[in-house]
Amino acid sequence: MNPGVNAYAKVAKAAESPRELEASVLMKAATRLQSIRDDWEGRRRELEDALLYNRKLWTVLVTAATDATNPLPDAIKQNVANLGLFVFNHTLSVLASPAPERLGVLININRELAAGLRGQAPAAAA
Repeated sequence: MNPGVNAYAKVAKAAESPRELEASVLMKAATRLQSIRDDWEGRRRELEDALLYNRKLWTVLVTAATDATNPLPDAIKQNVANLGLFVFNHTLSVLASPAPERLGVLININRELAAGLRGQAPAAAA
């Protein structure tokens, strides 16, 4: 990239709302998992790193959403916590028994949540 493009990208990132930033990183994680799923034989070695990235992302999301100072309603906090627990458990399950078709649920959760954060209609199922 040229310096002008780099400068623009930095300003654009800084101007993103927290919701848009969350949606962007959720989509980044979904895209990484989707590319591994689409090219399982060629990219399977990337699975552990992609799952680690997704787990760290969800750790941040759950921690922020359930913080006592977060103004979200308690029901939404609980829903995010429950979804996070599912993501964590499913991630461990995929690590224990890797298969490309098992990534779909994580991809879909990330895409659906990103679409919701952006105020968009749900994405098509992966």
